[in-house]
Amino acid sequence: MSSLNPDYLFVFILAAFVGFQLIKKVSPLLHSPLMSLTNAIAAVVIVGAITITGEEGATPLAKTLGFIAVFCATVNLVSGFMITDRMLKMFKPRGK
Repeated sequence: MSSLNPDYLFVFILAAFVGFQLIKKVSPLLHSPLMSLTNAIAAVVIVGAITITGEEGATPLAKTLGFIAVFCATVNLVSGFMITDRMLKMFKPRGK
């Protein structure tokens, strides 16, 4: 039976922290819980994909799939924050 790799534990803790911060910072009135969860999952995917892509013994296929995962999850994460920012601007009073 193999022991738990400390690197993987660190990645899990980092991903959980990033996901929690993403959900905590978004106003629940403007952002559905589903969208917040999607952003948190995207953050976990980014951290995991960066870890796999950076492994020393990673195959070219693993590196390619890791790069694609990082790119797609980043686009998803950034667009989620852009939508939230646009929604927040809709509720600000117009210039005086």
